[in-house]
Amino acid sequence: MMRTRPLKVALLGCGVVGSEVARIMTTHAEDLAARIGAPVELAGVAVRRPSRVREGIDPALVTTDATALVKRGDIDVVVEVIGGIEPARSLITTAFEHGASVVSANKALLAQDGAALHAAAEDHDADLYYEAAVAGAIPLIRPLRESLAGDKVNRVLGIVNGTTNFILDKMDSTGAGYQEALDEATALGYAEADPTADVEGFDAAAKAAILAGIAFHTRVRLDDVYREGMTEVTASDFASAREMGCTIKLLAICERAEDGASVTARVHPAMIPLTHPLASVRGAYNAVFVESDAAGQLMFYGPGAGGAPTASAVLGDLVAVCRNRLNGATGPGESAYTALPVSGMGEVVTRYHISLDVADKPGVLAQVATVFAEHGVSIDTVRQQGKDGEASLVVVTHRASDAALGGTVEALRKLDTVRGVASIMRVEGE
Repeated sequence: MMRTRPLKVALLGCGVVGSEVARIMTTHAEDLAARIGAPVELAGVAVRRPSRVREGIDPALVTTDATALVKRGDIDVVVEVIGGIEPARSLITTAFEHGASVVSANKALLAQDGAALHAAAEDHDADLYYEAAVAGAIPLIRPLRESLAGDKVNRVLGIVNGTTNFILDKMDSTGAGYQEALDEATALGYAEADPTADVEGFDAAAKAAILAGIAFHTRVRLDDVYREGMTEVTASDFASAREMGCTIKLLAICERAEDGASVTARVHPAMIPLTHPLASVRGAYNAVFVESDAAGQLMFYGPGAGGAPTASAVLGDLVAVCRNRLNGATGPGESAYTALPVSGMGEVVTRYHISLDVADKPGVLAQVATVFAEHGVSIDTVRQQGKDGEASLVVVTHRASDAALGGTVEALRKLDTVRGVASIMRVEGE
């Protein structure tokens, strides 16, 4: 039988995502109540600008005092969609202290302070759910920490930022330059006025930290994630990728070392074969490829941002948390039992595509090949084009460590015959 007393929900933030959460709670109220076993009631909405008209929300629920709202004591679940570190961190911990569970979409905070937040939730017998923090509407966190709980995940490889995927897709499909593609993304609303968090990889790095922590049952913070943006990717890089049967994506890559003794997490542009499932992810969509011992290869695909898709993930968590409240239980918390060290980028092993501007004269290729050999980096293919005393030399390597490749490039720059290193791109997904 359904409980008649409603579960009370406090909403922190009522922007693009928050307003959709409130709308769905209202329009789907009967369905949500049937799925949970009790009605859910929006008990308060904390905002910065109370004078703004918010369609469908009773103005009496709106407040600027978020702290007072989460301290009320009758709140069952706090939904935090304001983002950033503070005041979100303080509000979430205060909610735990006053008996509420929390649903959050705050990737930056979880990547930085997830361990402390999980500890606070456990101390107060509360839930902390955050499906919406990574890849919008795509069910990903719950499959990793519940559906694959009995498996061993070895690798998570994904496109987790829609803005960058839109830009790179436009560069690939139309031949547009980076700035032209960014301008279109901005005009269509995919890119913020300041796109730094997206194009420099900060957004994807936060998501990578969360994914790595869950996948490998170890603590991975934002500072542990190697990050490289995609602003230097050029039309020439795409031309080279096409010649290799590849395209270019900004990837979040989380891996367990072959010996299982450590993990790595990184975000950077990479060439991937057109035959790889991630190569066909177009526009502003996200997709994450998971490799595990028993399940094998899995791919999760869908819209990774936007008000309604992200609100869908928030509401899914809200239903789960409310069910737990009714049953007097809590769901999965932090699992960090492996306590694996996070290795630096130098220990990552992959293939590389290096484009060099060199003098067009005899012996140059031999000099370049010698440098690669001296640093233990094996060459797979070489392509050279020359004109008027200058040449472009493209080298694709076999698998090598990032440290070895770094030493190779440093030595190449010292050669008199090497005018410059035009680009370095990792090759993944093979």
